[in-house]
Amino acid sequence: MQGKPRIAIIGAGLGGTAAAALMQRAGLQVRLYEQAPAFSRLGAGIHVGPNVMKIMRRIGIEDALNAMGCHPDYWYSREGVSGEVIAQIPLGDYALRHYGASYLTVHRGDFHALLTEAVAPGTLHFDKKLERVSDQGDVVHLHFTDGTMEAADIVIGADGVNSRIRATLLGAEPPKYTGYVAHRAVFPIARVKGFTHDRCTKWWTDDRHMMVYFDTGKLDEIYYVTGVPEPDWDLSKSWVPSSIEEMRAAFDGWHAGVQSLIEGTVEVTKWPLLERDPLPLWSRGRLVLLGDACHPMKPHMAQGAAMAIEDAAMLTRCLVEVGADDYANAFALYEANRAERAGKVQLVSHNNTWLRSNENPDWCFGYDAFHVPLVPAGRPALSAAA
Repeated sequence: MQGKPRIAIIGAGLGGTAAAALMQRAGLQVRLYEQAPAFSRLGAGIHVGPNVMKIMRRIGIEDALNAMGCHPDYWYSREGVSGEVIAQIPLGDYALRHYGASYLTVHRGDFHALLTEAVAPGTLHFDKKLERVSDQGDVVHLHFTDGTMEAADIVIGADGVNSRIRATLLGAEPPKYTGYVAHRAVFPIARVKGFTHDRCTKWWTDDRHMMVYFDTGKLDEIYYVTGVPEPDWDLSKSWVPSSIEEMRAAFDGWHAGVQSLIEGTVEVTKWPLLERDPLPLWSRGRLVLLGDACHPMKPHMAQGAAMAIEDAAMLTRCLVEVGADDYANAFALYEANRAERAGKVQLVSHNNTWLRSNENPDWCFGYDAFHVPLVPAGRPALSAAA
């Protein structure tokens, strides 16, 4: 290769954008392609744990993100009908002391905008929907639906659960619908009457839950996301509108705190919860996967985006460690150091047991993608408890 390898990242979500920002700071040459015509502040919140905040520190946006988000003192788990506190996991100042970085909740759109600003101007290209990709051996050709073609030396598929890069590597196969939907709503806290909400609470019963938290540092906006059984889903739809009436039916008889949120709802949408089994490979040739393209999971650990961002950090680390010219060995090292951890988070998320009792979350929150000891490629990673 002449000069630096050209790295193309398909998908400018949180994982892809984090990869671009990290790789640029490592001196790599990156272009980021996004099928959307622009970004908007879509109605969803996100948890950002210490394992992610340490990566944001490297990108240079930790302080801005801390200023933007809500800092819960605890993650509370409550029984959905009685409201009894069944677990109380310390965050806040404890997270700063114990993990060396904060735990916060924030609006996904605000976080994404901040991360996008951290990428060099001219890196991000909108309206670039990938039609097909062709690894020629010495170069990869990317063909977009607008008729353009781009060439790259390395292609990173950060293009989500319906990844075109994953389909190229492994064949077209729809993700699995889990039999559960997530209702999502974000609205002003001023609309919520008759109950004072903690900063971060998950309400549980045996077959459904509601996760509730503030998504701004001003505590003026609250967000909820549910997990509710629904037997069928039309996979041609990524989401559909829901309603207050549907929410009332889904959480009939639940505690007054949950009812206060339902009655305060302005608009609510409904999304399928999708998964894939662990993939037999994460890369082939010049193509490599990260995030939901590789290991989509239920959101029940609030670690899906975190895993994509950790992937981005580890892939950057491996490309620097091995040398981007030696992409095959870098990809092998990346998979060896990510597959077990991502698989564990997938499984715990699937089982929906995370922090329902007073467990120790150190194995998750204490992880540092840039300092965890690397295991050699060709041998499975040791326990992800580092």
